Amino acid sequence: MLHSRREFLSHGAGAGLGAAWALGNVTTTRAEKESVVPRRYGIIYNWDGAPHGYSDYPQTLDQFLQKTFAPLKETQVGAMFYCVGEHEANWNSKLIPMAGDDLDRTYSSARYMRYYENIRAMLQRGENPYQAMVQRGRELGIDVYASIRMNDNHLHGLQLNDFADARMEGMTQIRREHPEWCLGAEQAPEWFAASWNMAIPEVREHRFQYIREAMDLADWDGVELDWQRHGFHLPADDAYRLRYVLTDLQRAVRQRANDLARQRGRPFHVAVRVATTLESCDRIGYDLKTWIKEGLCDVIIAGGGAATDPGIQIEEFQKLIEGTPIQFYTGFDSGFWGEHHGLGADREFQRAWVRGTAAGYWRRGADGMYVFNWHANERTRRDLLTQVGAAKTLERTDKIFAAVHRHLREPGGEWSGADLNDRIFGETPVKLYPTLTNEGPGFHVPVHDKVARYATAGLLKGVELRIVLEHMSPADRIQVNLDGKTLGEPAVRYATREDPDDPSDVAEHASLVWTLRPGQATQGEHLIKIQLMKRDERVRPPLVVQHVEFHVNYS
Repeated sequence: MLHSRREFLSHGAGAGLGAAWALGNVTTTRAEKESVVPRRYGIIYNWDGAPHGYSDYPQTLDQFLQKTFAPLKETQVGAMFYCVGEHEANWNSKLIPMAGDDLDRTYSSARYMRYYENIRAMLQRGENPYQAMVQRGRELGIDVYASIRMNDNHLHGLQLNDFADARMEGMTQIRREHPEWCLGAEQAPEWFAASWNMAIPEVREHRFQYIREAMDLADWDGVELDWQRHGFHLPADDAYRLRYVLTDLQRAVRQRANDLARQRGRPFHVAVRVATTLESCDRIGYDLKTWIKEGLCDVIIAGGGAATDPGIQIEEFQKLIEGTPIQFYTGFDSGFWGEHHGLGADREFQRAWVRGTAAGYWRRGADGMYVFNWHANERTRRDLLTQVGAAKTLERTDKIFAAVHRHLREPGGEWSGADLNDRIFGETPVKLYPTLTNEGPGFHVPVHDKVARYATAGLLKGVELRIVLEHMSPADRIQVNLDGKTLGEPAVRYATREDPDDPSDVAEHASLVWTLRPGQATQGEHLIKIQLMKRDERVRPPLVVQHVEFHVNYS
């Protein structure tokens, strides 16, 4: 019979099971099961390969390792997923062009020169930076995985008819020779027209060869298939129906991982990064039900295709993996909101928002946190990397709990369409219009701290409800209800007025601030409703609700 995930994760994989558990067509005995499940990592840190370019040429192996592990040491990071490249081989390959070859080793910037030439110099010296990372990780107690970006597209909107003359990093000869193997602007956002069409058998063979070689570079603890970098793999009109071809590649990688596990006598784990909602996974072509049923992965990570998507359906993912040893991690990206128009320093807002979001992820049942593109040194993000990896270390830290904000890039601009499948259930921003029944929009904001308990203990500094409105005039009138009760008049604050270097007392964005009693911000979900009572007719654009947030601060 199947046991719950609670039993798997609290007692070890398969504890108490009489029958064998099949993972990726490999049947394990009870004794073997305990080694199949990865240990809990707290935080998985994804490095995009940038440390290769963080030292001048020629970078030494020691410099590379220092740059790579500086942000991770003595933090809650339990695993590092290291991106080994995107299109070309960052290793000596007989079948795949080496990084820089397609450009005759002349690069568009000194940054790219340092990155590629530092790698080549290490290989020419007979060094293996990948095995060196694995070894250093073991010394620090950090598992190290090879991370593969399944369809990375940093080709800056390149169109198929421009391939022949394109000379840019990432534009390989095989793509130049076969534009028909790419999606094109009719089946993907224009910016991602050059993305591989995974329905083409030759494309999957090409990608599998790349993945297979990467898996053999070192004694990795596993491999990550980062399907979200970038999440355009199939013709948009047919992605759901063609999802079996992504499963084909996923299945091939799982089988290769099982072969490696047999050869070395210990597991080779497989992680996948997918979209944050089941609907978006279906739209893109991730057949998670099959991946889970066949045991094609050990770790599932939910992350946005562009910036952080806090609308992760944790409960729905957990239902899918119930009864299996698969672990589920919630993802953060380097960008949190797009542009935020609140009060105070953006850096402090972002950190408080990450803490509040992470607290919610833990309370709702995540198995760990995953951070992507958090470029850092030993100081940059140390506060977050020593806090968000456990619910306990987030207690009594300042937090922001907010309604999901759907930031979308402007059509036709850079990276347009990257966030097409992100934050699809975002409640802000929303325009305020008069309604026939005088009912306005509602915003669902969960509070994940025991605010009342901390207030009783004298540990709470204060709680505020903040609503950011765009195009607000003093003549506008709105009514705000919190959990069915009308709030009084707020304080109206402008970021410009609170900036000593800004001469203006007003701005296009106004923050409406209510100081709340602890009982108004109890743990759980709260409903904030906003009703437009009167709009200043002199202002043409509608009033827009940009952000709805609870700010919880401690003594």
